[in-house]
Amino acid sequence: MGRMSLIVTLAFSLLIGCSKSNDTAAPAATQAAATTTPLNIAVIPKGTTHAYWLSVQAGANQAGKELGVNILWKGPTREDDSQAQIEVVEQFISDGVNGIVLAPLDKQALVRPVSEAGDHKIPVVIIDSPLNGTAGTDFASLVATDNHRGGVMGGEELIKLLGGKGKVVLLRYHENSASTEAREAGFLEVMDKNPGITVLVKNRYGGATAESAQTEAMNMLDLLKQADGIFCPNESVTVGMLGALRNADLIGKVKFVGFDATPDLVKALQNKEVDALVSQDPVRMGYLGVKTMVAAIKGEKVDLNVDTGEHLITLDNLNSPEIQTLLAPPPNP
Repeated sequence: MGRMSLIVTLAFSLLIGCSKSNDTAAPAATQAAATTTPLNIAVIPKGTTHAYWLSVQAGANQAGKELGVNILWKGPTREDDSQAQIEVVEQFISDGVNGIVLAPLDKQALVRPVSEAGDHKIPVVIIDSPLNGTAGTDFASLVATDNHRGGVMGGEELIKLLGGKGKVVLLRYHENSASTEAREAGFLEVMDKNPGITVLVKNRYGGATAESAQTEAMNMLDLLKQADGIFCPNESVTVGMLGALRNADLIGKVKFVGFDATPDLVKALQNKEVDALVSQDPVRMGYLGVKTMVAAIKGEKVDLNVDTGEHLITLDNLNSPEIQTLLAPPPNP
């Protein structure tokens, strides 16, 4: 081989080697860039107007900030609009989010869109209220209060306040809401175990807003005047019942146990308009919902059921460190 031919051959070999090196480096660089792109996590509440959901949002945002993921918060305005919530889920599926954290308005109606998310390889974590299906199969995990236990706690406190005897009223929330159904069932189980208790009302529904709950409560005013005790299973129904008792001048004349510890309801407790509140931990729920979702996306093992806790709040323990921590303002996102 001549000198010129050798030089050409060496130059061509170097060119080919450089080309191969660049070819292998390009996909690696692309992969590295992909792994640094923040995850998009959709968080879908039952509604966006109740104070409770603002605390859930604060917890979700806190987890998003810690984990470096984008939190996309969107839900229906009213807590009785399951079709609007279905449309939000479907939109996020179409957008190709990395995961969905969902508080289902209806335990059956949201089954199909959650299954659709699975078909698109988008994992779903259920929070607050159970969905028909199996955690680990139909969705990644359930992150929620032990709602049955919460209802039992409320019932036991009302029995204590009544000295084990009296007439009671249960104003339910909304049909097919699994979380409140569990609370209502827990409450009624306690009533059934106490022979001194008569349940005057147990099949009336307040609906998704405080206004509708107050209207329903006023419609059964004659029964409320006969009652010695009342239990309500969520924020909107508790607020609505409180308004009806105020209007009917029944404050202090009937023992009243509600659910959810929003600032207005805590103030009512301090004013002795409410005797006790069963509280969830919505900030913790939103926080753990997002953390569980991110772990599931990364292929890590997650608990199929995460209990976020339930607490009974009375005037006696309102100023305790545990309760004050629970009631502290949600952290800024």
